[in-house]
Amino acid sequence: MQEVTQLLQDLKQKKYKPIYFLCGEESYFIHELSDYIEAHVLDEFEKEFNQTILYGKETDLPTIISSAKRFPMGSAYQVIIVKEAQHIKISSAGASSPDNEEDTEADTKTTKDKSKNPFVDYVNNPQPTTILVFCYHQKTLDKRSALYKQLTKNNIYLETKKMYDNQIPDWISKILSAKKIKINPKASFLLAERLGNDLSKINNELTKLTLNLKPNEEISIEMISEMIGISKEYNIFELQNAISKKNIIMSMRITNYFATNEKDHPLVMLLSSLYGYFTKILVCHFTADKSKFAIAQALGVNPFFADDYILASKNYNTLKLKHIFGYLKEYDLKSKGVDTGQVKQGELLKELMFKILH
Repeated sequence: MQEVTQLLQDLKQKKYKPIYFLCGEESYFIHELSDYIEAHVLDEFEKEFNQTILYGKETDLPTIISSAKRFPMGSAYQVIIVKEAQHIKISSAGASSPDNEEDTEADTKTTKDKSKNPFVDYVNNPQPTTILVFCYHQKTLDKRSALYKQLTKNNIYLETKKMYDNQIPDWISKILSAKKIKINPKASFLLAERLGNDLSKINNELTKLTLNLKPNEEISIEMISEMIGISKEYNIFELQNAISKKNIIMSMRITNYFATNEKDHPLVMLLSSLYGYFTKILVCHFTADKSKFAIAQALGVNPFFADDYILASKNYNTLKLKHIFGYLKEYDLKSKGVDTGQVKQGELLKELMFKILH
């Protein structure tokens, strides 16, 4: 994320590189950078003659290289953006896919002779007035290849990765902060829990939420409840809060709600959330500095939540946590049909919660 932020700053300061090879697991960051280049490098008049958008399924490397070698017309630069570039047969240029060992072996062989690879030749000596952008989703380059080595010298090679779940709430806050919108920490947590780590999906929901907000307004749990359909009383955050206090009545009340709304609260997702939650409680036990900010740093959470985890660590000692992790493993198997017969997922959740709380 820091690398993406720096690249955006450089682009805003008109510090351009001849080639941007944007690849990896997280398409959101690839789109963010390519969209900025598409929208801002050239003005509207310059775009008419000097901006070309190509698609991987409809083009090939010779066409791209030929286009890149052209000179701009009435502009300092021409921009060529290759979207969905992962569909191009680029294996001979040193690209690899984790699930294709034959490509990797071919790449290693072809990189021994750069002169046979016109793409590597172009990367070695790119047209300085061309900004060439590859959007190469879900794949990366073989780091042993000549292409990778040359791209990392004088161009931009960005390999994006999926963000960890515990990073999502802070990312949501930063995205909104850039729009001068605030968000309640609980609301940020709930959004992350409900929407997962699909950044594009989250960004779309944030756009809807902020559509009618003014600068410095705050997104509340009530807003999220109304627009995205998350109950402000019966949600995973409130369940964890009740668990931390060993509030059996509230914990079971929320559990019963989840059990009767299995479609919106699938057991497999709840198990994942609970596993992450109890893992954080275990970390609390083994963190020497028990201060609020030290705990927050160790857990990678907003200090706003630290007190809840500290309280939970007092209510669940390490022996109890050992048993709980055993229960979570047991019910993970049961959620997948192991030794459950016709028992509904909601009933399994109730059983699990009873064992956790007693």
